Amino acid sequence: MREKFIAGNWKMANGPKEATDYILRFAELFFQTTSVIKAQKDEKIKIAIFPPSISLSNIIHEKVKTGLPIILGGQNMHWEKKGAYTGEISAQMLKEAGCSHVIIGHSERRTLFNETNIFLNKKISAALEEDLTTVFCLGEHLEEKESQKTHEVIRKQFLEGLNEIKIDQFSKKIIIAYEPIWAIGSGITATSSDAQNVCSFIRELISESFGEKEASKSVILYGGSVKTNNTESFLTEKDIDGVLVGGASIDPNSFFDIVKKAVKS
Repeated sequence: MREKFIAGNWKMANGPKEATDYILRFAELFFQTTSVIKAQKDEKIKIAIFPPSISLSNIIHEKVKTGLPIILGGQNMHWEKKGAYTGEISAQMLKEAGCSHVIIGHSERRTLFNETNIFLNKKISAALEEDLTTVFCLGEHLEEKESQKTHEVIRKQFLEGLNEIKIDQFSKKIIIAYEPIWAIGSGITATSSDAQNVCSFIRELISESFGEKEASKSVILYGGSVKTNNTESFLTEKDIDGVLVGGASIDPNSFFDIVKKAVKS
């Protein structure tokens, strides 16, 4: 049985001071909830937070102090190790800062910063070199969905983004997240059956590229206006193993409610 992966992407929210308060509150909620503690110890669930890089130091300090067993990751990275890339951060820097994961290909990076599949492939390769686990995001625009091109778009993003990635690399260090672009930050949510349809297709793509064994154990997430009241409906689908939460992860109480729903589902 695949473990559940519950990820909170804070985007550009929760600076160092807010992040400190967040972790203290989240730790308080975690350690008073037996069902979540047990699920985490039994490796049935993993909880990850992807904060702004500037907040990582404060989070790690509170994480160590409280013993909170969460995963930390970066929201983005450059494929070069260092150089004249003002405002960027490398995989090595993320790792040194205490991250084990990184989000690559988020729809906001694709649409607002014009990141192509070729760029994203370079980033994934660089992340793998530093032993970072990639949460690789795939998703279609509304017009592509309405034109029934969802599978075509997802296939292209998958194949180009993971070009030349080897089976052992994929097996150990790649998590796929389906996040329809039309649902990100819009309040519009894909139905659980719509999400299942695409996540099932992604599992087929994994099988075609890396084999049926890898497909059966690969973790696939859904992201797109995930909230407390719809988490369970997604996690009851057979090919959805977790959620990538945006706005609802910014508040510790809201995000912990989603974690509790995941444990129950």
